[in-house]
Amino acid sequence: MDASPKKEKRKARVQDRPAMGRPVPHDSSARHVTGSAVYVDDMLEPEGTLHLAPGYASSSALGRIDELDLDAVTKAAGVVRVLTARDIPGLNDCSPSMRDDPILADGRIEFHGQVIFAVVAKTREAARRAARLARIRIAEQPPVLTIEEAIAADSHILPPYQFTRGNAVAALARSPVKLEGSIEMGGQDHFYLEGQVSLAVPREAGDMVIYCSTQHPTEIQHCLAKMLALPDAAIVCECRRMGGGFGGKESQAAQWAALAALAARLTGQPAKIRLDRDDDMIMTGKRHDFRIDYQVGFDAEGVLEAVDATLNGRCGYSADLSLGVNDRAMFHADNCYYYPSARIYSRRLKTNTVSATAFRGFGGPQGMLFAETMMDAVARRLSLDPLDVRKRNFYRRGRDVTPYGQKLKDNIAADLVLELEHTSQYRKRRKEIARYNASSPILKKGLALTPVKFGISFTLTQLNQAGALLHLFTDGSVQINHAGTEMGQGLYVKVAQVVADELGIPIDHVKITATTTDKVPNTSPTAASSGSDLNGMAAKAAAATVRDRLVEFASAHFGEPKSAISFSGGKVRIGSRRMTLGELAARAHSARVQLSATGFYATPQIFWDRASAHGSPFFYFAYGAACSEVTIDTLTGEMRIDRIDILHDVGRSLNPAVDLGQIEGGFVQGMGWLTTEELVFDDKGRLLTHAPSTYKIPTASDVPADFRVRLWNSQGNVAPTIYRSKAVGEPPLMLAISVFCAIADAIASLKPGQSPKLRAPATPEAIMAAIKAMDEGDSA
Repeated sequence: MDASPKKEKRKARVQDRPAMGRPVPHDSSARHVTGSAVYVDDMLEPEGTLHLAPGYASSSALGRIDELDLDAVTKAAGVVRVLTARDIPGLNDCSPSMRDDPILADGRIEFHGQVIFAVVAKTREAARRAARLARIRIAEQPPVLTIEEAIAADSHILPPYQFTRGNAVAALARSPVKLEGSIEMGGQDHFYLEGQVSLAVPREAGDMVIYCSTQHPTEIQHCLAKMLALPDAAIVCECRRMGGGFGGKESQAAQWAALAALAARLTGQPAKIRLDRDDDMIMTGKRHDFRIDYQVGFDAEGVLEAVDATLNGRCGYSADLSLGVNDRAMFHADNCYYYPSARIYSRRLKTNTVSATAFRGFGGPQGMLFAETMMDAVARRLSLDPLDVRKRNFYRRGRDVTPYGQKLKDNIAADLVLELEHTSQYRKRRKEIARYNASSPILKKGLALTPVKFGISFTLTQLNQAGALLHLFTDGSVQINHAGTEMGQGLYVKVAQVVADELGIPIDHVKITATTTDKVPNTSPTAASSGSDLNGMAAKAAAATVRDRLVEFASAHFGEPKSAISFSGGKVRIGSRRMTLGELAARAHSARVQLSATGFYATPQIFWDRASAHGSPFFYFAYGAACSEVTIDTLTGEMRIDRIDILHDVGRSLNPAVDLGQIEGGFVQGMGWLTTEELVFDDKGRLLTHAPSTYKIPTASDVPADFRVRLWNSQGNVAPTIYRSKAVGEPPLMLAISVFCAIADAIASLKPGQSPKLRAPATPEAIMAAIKAMDEGDSA
């Protein structure tokens, strides 16, 4: 692409900030590959550390606990103590908000795997062996397990909720063409490589430090304080890094941290819990299952006139984060498309399964999958190219307000999709695939190009804030602490780049420290793709405060105007003088200038009135698009991804290498949700796929060799974010919807004009079921 004046200006700005926009390596990358990065389970255990294992009823999902005989457990070798609900001095609850999630079940259980007791022993093996010796008798009741059973039983964990625009029923009635359909999508296990783990160390006067693999240290602090009947200030939670989180350590880490803390409190010794992989999968929350039923009205060109959708979300036995997850599924049920009249209705269903929880995308993927499968169904009904139908329904000027009332200010979806359409050779390949399918009776190819529009901000407005603490030392080195947690996504290095540029120092002069509640309190979770936006701004404010103090001092001390003072390359220019930042810091310290500062940031321009279902809950939107080509075997249901083309919008990238890694990783994780990762429960509510032997996450061989990823050539976010960048954590996951749509496209080639009833994940069994249904004349 030819250089332009705008591009030259952008290049100059990047040069002014040498760390920004550079592919700086992840701060722990060398330690990751050498195995020297310290996670909670790698920490040296204090002398006398005890170990915990959870205990539960092995075959029941719902009922009253009639007998809990722990005598054999207590007498087992190495056991120090057995914990039950009666041992909790304060509040027996680990929920994020609703107080409906006990740390230890008391009197009854509501899902298979619910923890009833915990063994505290001298070794982890002794604790696990002893936990199996309990005698538990449950007066069983028939559990409600599926979405269909919950609807039939009118079983809700939260009240229904809806957005409306116009009169969808009337608009449907007068639409020239009408269609109804349904899409089922399963949940997903987070399968973080580092499981749930916490180490609690008691301090004097009842205080405690908890080292926890968590996305939300402040929530851990609050939970433990309530459980132990202590003030928040008595608890310190620290997290240096996680081996993956993906939402599974936002609220779900609290229960395990609480058990470790309870053991430490009652024994006076350090206590640690690390869940076995099977226990982790059985006992912790998943992505929400959904069934979305819809009616859609449109004209002969596929332009929508009305959408009426009912989103049925399986929330599990407690509320957890289901209010926000189901709301966000509704927020993203439009994806990039304008619905002139709409009713988006949500049921939050209670089932006797482990509580569903946050997962990368936080409901957005489920809403978008509905939108994209609906677009495909409309296109097939009219024998039109699905991409043409998508483009005709994009938000555009005059049709740029969402069903919940937010006006789009940064809509680049049409331009981005048009570029990907050309670079991926979509039209040419569509014709080639049609020829291939006409001559191939067994193997069928499919192609789909789908967009992503993902709102960035917590929809609970109060969470959109962050703090930071910065120390400048007299040798010129800097220590930064902030509210965000590092789970491998590169947040720490991005924030360090911000600090380095604000102070004009090399990035290796910035020391990254663990997230801890005694340095930066009252933190929000690292979630909603907002880590860099919030913490980068807070760190920038802290660095700017220290820099401004140095400028004030240098101006007065050397008699130079402030405009003659600048910071670059670890040096400070003061008029004609040059000195290192350390030299200036030492002089300022001698003059009693404060070299520490806090920074704070609250996202502006957002509001949400849930009662009226109206507002602007998102600061901006991140956009992307993916074109996927697949081949299916119609005799076995096996599927191969042949090629992926991705074009994704990250604004002005803080770190292109990290951003590309997030796009690739997010896409593959989304691909797993939609193709291989199937959660199977039996009729008693027991999870059967609770190990990598039965639960299939994508492997390296599932990633196509032809995998083309590019960053959109953005001039920067229109919203005033940190250096005009855009979030990149969650949006790429939804690019994988193109794979699911391509699989459906391949199946649809068997009977043009019909839409296959394909459920997600599109496993070989699901593909064969869809093919069989089409053969029998049953289409979506």
